[in-house]
Amino acid sequence: MKCEWCEQHEAEEISCTVYWELPDGTRAIEITDTPGMECKSCGMEYQAEETIQKIEDQLLLIDTTKLDKSISYKQLMKKKRFLKYNYFRF
Repeated sequence: MKCEWCEQHEAEEISCTVYWELPDGTRAIEITDTPGMECKSCGMEYQAEETIQKIEDQLLLIDTTKLDKSISYKQLMKKKRFLKYNYFRF
């Protein structure tokens, strides 16, 4: 796959741990087993824009006060939402 940073075709899908600040800014959480990309050419590790949007939307739509310091990506995405969609994303 093409790397978003160096544009070489050496990016591969990986599973990684990321740290995300909650929308209210009170703290950050660890999200394990998050889909990501790693480039063998430039060494960059990153998340695709689609994954970033999914995480940000989910954190806006759930009760983040009940989240532990660490959660897996799949567990986070399964959390019950207040609203079905982020109606503010156009």
